[in-house]
Amino acid sequence: MGAPIRSRISDFVEPGGLPEPEPAAEPRRSRLRDLVEAAPPAQPDADGRPGPRPGVPAYGTPVLVPAHPRSVGTTGTQGGPARVPFVVLELFEHPAHGTVVFAFSTPQRLADALGEAQPWVAASIGPLAESVREQGVTVLLDPSVPPGRHNWRPADLVAYAQEVRR
Repeated sequence: MGAPIRSRISDFVEPGGLPEPEPAAEPRRSRLRDLVEAAPPAQPDADGRPGPRPGVPAYGTPVLVPAHPRSVGTTGTQGGPARVPFVVLELFEHPAHGTVVFAFSTPQRLADALGEAQPWVAASIGPLAESVREQGVTVLLDPSVPPGRHNWRPADLVAYAQEVRR
């Protein structure tokens, strides 16, 4: 499957960061659309739900979703101060779709759209779409984002890492 996907937060925290992996011989590309095109015609699920429409990724298709790591101060089990980390999905305003969540089929597409400092979580597109639909939010797969609109910068990751270490 190639090189493992890893977090880049330590690249921006530690002096010099982690060594860069060797460049791949050929560029990786998402097989998501190949899988959708090669899939057999949609059939209703055993529980009566309709199957996916043509051109729609399968329910369990893995995607990468921009997210914000957060932490909250609390009292630990020993009575001292502690920080509890958690993650929230990043929401965007879209002119045609209102509030949306972006989902990307590859780490490279996410980095190309939002920058390499963008934190993300992995999810399945079906459960993701169901969970955000209740709040009136739409999922956009592999959206194009105007250049220069990166939400997270390396300095933001450094600040977050320092906050969590306190």
